[in-house]
Amino acid sequence: MSVHDTAEPSRRDFLYIATGAAGAVGAAAAVWPFIDQMNPDAGTLALAAIEVNVSSVAPGQSITAKWRGKPVFIRQRTPEEIEQAKSVPLADLKDPVARNQNLPADAQATDANRSAPGKEQWLVMVGVCTHLGCIPLGQQGPYNGWFCPCHGSSYDTAGRIRQGPAPENMAVPPFEFISDTTVRVG
Repeated sequence: MSVHDTAEPSRRDFLYIATGAAGAVGAAAAVWPFIDQMNPDAGTLALAAIEVNVSSVAPGQSITAKWRGKPVFIRQRTPEEIEQAKSVPLADLKDPVARNQNLPADAQATDANRSAPGKEQWLVMVGVCTHLGCIPLGQQGPYNGWFCPCHGSSYDTAGRIRQGPAPENMAVPPFEFISDTTVRVG
């Protein structure tokens, strides 16, 4: 064993470690703005949940609220519209899946699985056509539901795709009635 073999770190070892640590901190500081810009902006976070007063919506009427930058259709359906939606056999549906975020992903697209639990007259859905993201027109088309004039997709009174190029039913966002007149979306 020579005089120069020691277990003690040398000054050179310390400088290597300090330089590496400073480089790592500098790289992290340089990369952080790129990572941080991927977070949702404050406006999106503020709209993570909205509360909508539906007391003035009469049967047969709907309102549109904005949630996470998308329109949400809230409709109080008439008894005739409910019966029309209930009478559709599942085999006639283009998309047999409910697309309701409040239910399991494989729930069937029955009228009950598309409407508000215990308040079947209420329909809450993201008002975006599932074909190319257009905004369908309400109480239009051959099924008296929603019609997207851009490419001809028709939805029934439960927001289920019935004809046209749209591949899926309109999505039902997470929602709940927090009172008889207020629905929380998100």
